[in-house]
Amino acid sequence: FYLVFLRFQGVTEGYNGTIFAYGQTGSGKSFTMQGIVDPSTQKGIIPRAFEHIFESVQCAENAKFLVRASYLEIYNEDIRDLLGADTKQKLE
Repeated sequence: FYLVFLRFQGVTEGYNGTIFAYGQTGSGKSFTMQGIVDPSTQKGIIPRAFEHIFESVQCAENAKFLVRASYLEIYNEDIRDLLGADTKQKLE
């Protein structure tokens, strides 16, 4: 987790950030990315990264930020938007 947060320092300076999880089905990628809310020690990389980014944005003075996020799944050459209204719908 520590290396991921070091990279997010650049995000608040205007650089794009990417977290890429790759591995065999059932190896724990989704849990690592999402985690669970309670207990807070089980939060995944995404909620922890969002907390870090928004804490940094909130502390910044005389700056404007635009924060955009995508959460995509590529499986069997199909792409799905996991933040979309219908997470089962395949993208072109």
